[in-house]
Amino acid sequence: MTQQQGSPANNNHRTLIMGGGCFWCADTVYRKTRGVIDSECGYIGGHVDHPTYEQVSTATTGHAEAVKVTFDQNIIDADTIVDMLFASHNPTTLNRQGADVGPQYRSALFPQSAEDRELFERAIERHQQYWSDPIVTTIEEDAIWWPAEAEHQNFYARNPTWGYCQVVINPKLANVREHYSAWLE
Repeated sequence: MTQQQGSPANNNHRTLIMGGGCFWCADTVYRKTRGVIDSECGYIGGHVDHPTYEQVSTATTGHAEAVKVTFDQNIIDADTIVDMLFASHNPTTLNRQGADVGPQYRSALFPQSAEDRELFERAIERHQQYWSDPIVTTIEEDAIWWPAEAEHQNFYARNPTWGYCQVVINPKLANVREHYSAWLE
């Protein structure tokens, strides 16, 4: 179960919702990150209630594939969590990550509070210096989260030899590991 920011169970836990292309990629990174309590794949930012993977894949629901990451702020800070997302995808390509094309693969951040919005704005500004093209990552407020189906949760761990995992996820994980190895298990 994902804990919400400021939940009575632990006030040091915080949850962020972020999209950076295929949710399997970001989910893999965060599941290997020290201090992350939970990573959940899901859909956000669309106009259909209870969307399915098949519906979102048609690029007609308005949803983005995203991850909902809950972490312990005593172990890892929010800036590092967001920085790891930027290291795991190209934030300058509109509605595309490699061969994955469509609005469901957009680079988008989904604040649940004013604090989240400020965090995301700072991250975009901080990362622009690393790209020659403008960052197209959007900040989308008031979006409803829908968990993805069970087969999409922890996909990489269950399918490490599958072609997509080898060709797409492994290079993204390697890039994150190059910059954030101290945080990865």
